[in-house]
Amino acid sequence: MRAVNVAIVGATGAVGIELLRILEEREFPVNSLKLLASQRSAGKKLSFRHQEYTVETIDAHQFDQVDIAFFSAGSDVSKEWAPVAVAAGCVVIDNSSAFRMDPSVPLVVPEVNKEMIATHRGIIANPNCSTIILCAALKPIYDAVGINRVVVSTYQAVSGAGHMAMQELEDQVKAYANNEPLSAHILPVKSLSKHYPILFNVIPQIDVPGELGYTKEEWKMIQETQKIFNDYQLRITATTVRVPVMRSHCESVNVETKQKLTVAECRDLISKAPGLRLVDDLAAQEYPMPTDTAGQDLIWVGRIREDTSLENGLNLWIAGDQIRKGAALNAVQIGEQVICDLR
Repeated sequence: MRAVNVAIVGATGAVGIELLRILEEREFPVNSLKLLASQRSAGKKLSFRHQEYTVETIDAHQFDQVDIAFFSAGSDVSKEWAPVAVAAGCVVIDNSSAFRMDPSVPLVVPEVNKEMIATHRGIIANPNCSTIILCAALKPIYDAVGINRVVVSTYQAVSGAGHMAMQELEDQVKAYANNEPLSAHILPVKSLSKHYPILFNVIPQIDVPGELGYTKEEWKMIQETQKIFNDYQLRITATTVRVPVMRSHCESVNVETKQKLTVAECRDLISKAPGLRLVDDLAAQEYPMPTDTAGQDLIWVGRIREDTSLENGLNLWIAGDQIRKGAALNAVQIGEQVICDLR
């Protein structure tokens, strides 16, 4: 791959730091690197390939001569600065929800629809973390026998809500150990009026309320999955839940296939699919768990079993590190394909 000039917008956030780590691990061909963030983070130092870089503030000239910019600083920042970067000749890989449902912007999970990368007009959207994990696991089943309907319930780690949510869980653990009251200021949504402790709790709300009693996160999973598979007849329903786990999301998935797929056939498909790891031996107590998948690139799939209430039904349990494959790694994989397309 040819060497390219790279910028990371939101470099000091959880995903930005993970992006740096993965770019280094995968030997991404970085010619020059700019680390950009808000004014309050400007001046911080971050290391990349044994060299120290100073975080700078974003301005219109920061994207001059940049080939690829990874955006991970929220929708408002992406809406303001991604068009500026594109106008400067940069390809933007955006990790926010700003452009995901824009018909002119490809929404990409490389293991599912990498061919869409070549259709970009300057911006490529990274899907929601839970959507990425779901779609990667569904892909081999979808290709083999088709899918009519998906019912998914998520068990999402607090890191999906950012550094402050992770710190609040740690603080609640310390408070409990010291027999102190548990304070809550972040979950389920920082901007809302009520907040609940996550320690010893599960919160059946992620993101703000949306239509028909669903949250915005639930609608993301429904609509983004349909767009990624380019199948708007695919029926999906989702319930998203926050659990007291630090890192790595889990999902319980019920799939109604168009043709019969046995458990053995499904296991074989999963074991051969890119980006997935089959971990499925209930008798040996081997199944996907956050403690094993945190820090891992692969999405683990297990507890595969027939849904006895449905003619063509299967149940699956999925776990994946949402900061890595659910955000940073997926973006880097898109970037690698962009470089290949630049030849």
